[in-house]
Amino acid sequence: MNVRELLQLKKQAVITIDVEDTIGAAAHKMSANKIAALVVTRDDVPVRIISEKDIVRSLADDGPQAGRRVISSLPSAGLEGISPEATLKQAMALMTYSRHRHLMVTEGDRLVGILSLGDIVKNLLGELELEKAVLQDIYMAAH
Repeated sequence: MNVRELLQLKKQAVITIDVEDTIGAAAHKMSANKIAALVVTRDDVPVRIISEKDIVRSLADDGPQAGRRVISSLPSAGLEGISPEATLKQAMALMTYSRHRHLMVTEGDRLVGILSLGDIVKNLLGELELEKAVLQDIYMAAH
């Protein structure tokens, strides 16, 4: 399975926030949508991901006033993106190497989706369950 196929199974809209919005606004948006990360955009072009981890670090460094800071004031986290044609193994390797739990899926400058480590794990568990069921059926048919 590739990244595009997994995104089609998710059928979840990508929630974004502008780079000049506040960290507090990002936290509220994540909480309201029950998600752990947002794609940050500038003029509708993805520039980074902000995650719960970024917000916690900001609070640890700046205290309660961190919520009033704009997202662009955060240290650059790098733009971790992947092609929709990449395999899930490639996505896992990139997440492991870059130590990120979320990847933007992009085609050029166009945002296609967001992929989380949880999405990949959920998919792998589904594949393992299917494989287990097939093996049980084969075993039962042979005996």
